[in-house]
Amino acid sequence: MSGPIQVFTAIALISLPTVMYGGFALLRLLTARRLTEFQVAYFRAGHAHAGVLLVLALVVLDVLTRTTLGRRGQWIVCVLLLIGSLAQSGGMFVHMGIGKPGRWSAGNVLTSVGAVLLAGAVLTTAVAVIAS
Repeated sequence: MSGPIQVFTAIALISLPTVMYGGFALLRLLTARRLTEFQVAYFRAGHAHAGVLLVLALVVLDVLTRTTLGRRGQWIVCVLLLIGSLAQSGGMFVHMGIGKPGRWSAGNVLTSVGAVLLAGAVLTTAVAVIAS
């Protein structure tokens, strides 16, 4: 493993404890009853997406090592995975902080952009698998 795949695998693995801490923080906030139901729902959604997307990133990075995609393509997929994961889960936290129930916010836009970026990374990887 080398280059962008090594760098982004390390980033994903180092990021996992932050998601673990997020679970601890959520538990503390729930027991202290410091969040509204709206905030709890979006905290849970953002936290769950962050964990799942990190695992997805690790899987995609592993699959990427088995393709013939060039270094430039690997960098593109890795950056899309990173920014997409941060945007999709982070958008839920933004919506938790500034959004209102039943209303669209900047957090929803950020989450949607993240989904598009992640789709680009996964589809690019799929094409690389097919081409290999």
